[in-house]
Amino acid sequence: MIELSAYFESLNSEVYASKDSWGITQVGRLIDFHSEGSFPEVKFAEIAIFNVPEYEGSENSSISNDCKIRASFYQLHQDKMPRVVDLGTLKLMPTRKESFKLIQDVCRALLHDGIIPIIIGGGHDVSYAVYKAYASLEKYITLTSVDKSFDIGMEKDNLASYSHLGKMISHKPSHLFHYVNLGYQSYFVSPVAAEMLQSMNFDIVRLGDLKANFQEVEPVMRNTDFLSFDISVIQNAYAHANVYSSPNGLNGEEACKIMRYAGVSDKLTAVGLFEYNQQLDESNQTAQLMAQMLWYFIDGYKMRKQELNPNLKNCIKYTVAFEDGKNEIVFYKSQSSGRWWMGVPFKKEGEKQLQNYFVACSYRDYEVANQGEVPERWLKTYNKFI
Repeated sequence: MIELSAYFESLNSEVYASKDSWGITQVGRLIDFHSEGSFPEVKFAEIAIFNVPEYEGSENSSISNDCKIRASFYQLHQDKMPRVVDLGTLKLMPTRKESFKLIQDVCRALLHDGIIPIIIGGGHDVSYAVYKAYASLEKYITLTSVDKSFDIGMEKDNLASYSHLGKMISHKPSHLFHYVNLGYQSYFVSPVAAEMLQSMNFDIVRLGDLKANFQEVEPVMRNTDFLSFDISVIQNAYAHANVYSSPNGLNGEEACKIMRYAGVSDKLTAVGLFEYNQQLDESNQTAQLMAQMLWYFIDGYKMRKQELNPNLKNCIKYTVAFEDGKNEIVFYKSQSSGRWWMGVPFKKEGEKQLQNYFVACSYRDYEVANQGEVPERWLKTYNKFI
């Protein structure tokens, strides 16, 4: 691992000035954080938190490297905390290109060692550096973005909050196996962009559909490697510390539910919370909400079941045959957790026998198949292997 301590500034001493009064179950007492003269022991960590004050590609900004979220997060109570370290604030480099390369290198080192980086941004375009960390490890990922828009931009645009997805899609060689948008609002996106993403077999879920079928977030997160959360997707009433926020969007409870589903997912290995503008957070309400989102992620993480793929010996197998007599979909339900998967057949290069790619799904997908329709989740995955 690279020498991480050289690239981070310690926490402002005001954050932990009252640590002697913290209770034994408060987060600040349970994690190892970067204080002056003491860098946390990263080697055995499971989760590493750090903030990145990089806003050049965003209309949000920061005049300070301090992060209000910590003051709220450290006050919260947890039971049986996993091994969490707070690395502090990433030191930005002289140029933006160098800063993004540093973010990539830090995330690459953490991912390589099986440590989940939680990045508190910074502009949403910091996601691009995280994506490149996966690419440098030759990992093909599913990216789920919780965002009110798609951030594709134009081909000629520089890397920015409104164009970073376009840069990921055009990055060669591509390591983006699948993309999911949760919570987009139609009046913020071009119908042409929506059609383009759907034609690429990506999944886009409107805000209304997300709210109406919220339980469907669970299988989405089980298929996700990197969760990129733009807090502008949250209603201004709940998270006003963001220049892009609007009257409609997720509420605070829904944002926390998404984070808990993300924590439970055995596949998910990185999280980013972006576009927090603490200059606008005079009441600290947004900081408190984001602290609670972190809390829910960790609470979910403690419930991981080591079910990255179904244990076929511990699953009930359901085969749904279609009327044409030629096609079928095989579903698997875990007897220990109740989770569902679908098998999507594909052929590895150089092999004759078909293999199964397991896609996390829901009981709803099984019901759709029983009604004679191919679940959209299955079809889009199958199309990627054609």
